[in-house]
Amino acid sequence: MGESQVTEGMLEKFYRLNQKKKEIESAMKEMKKQFHNYFDETVGENVKGQVTVGDYILQRQVRTIEKFNEAKTVEKLEELKLEDLVVKKPDIDKMKAAINLGILKENDLEDCRVINISPALSVKTK
Repeated sequence: MGESQVTEGMLEKFYRLNQKKKEIESAMKEMKKQFHNYFDETVGENVKGQVTVGDYILQRQVRTIEKFNEAKTVEKLEELKLEDLVVKKPDIDKMKAAINLGILKENDLEDCRVINISPALSVKTK
């Protein structure tokens, strides 16, 4: 394996870049807010639009995501005698309660566990 090392210079550079990133994200957030306000006033809220200024084209797309309220949907499907359209899933809170009461053993579910690990880095000044 190659030799890995972390230097103060690397940490300093990472820290400075992270600060710049935060400033850039904040400035872009404000500009996006202004752009949305422009489109809200000129074409209407939640309406796609486009404007050309000089060599640049600004477009707003509007995506609609539709979801169903789980509890109401299950209730309605059961009411309509369409229970086979309902997907069963484990109730984590009830599982934890069953483990606490001794009805279920934690190792009974060992082969059912999925563990995701995502490392994160942070650099701060003293």
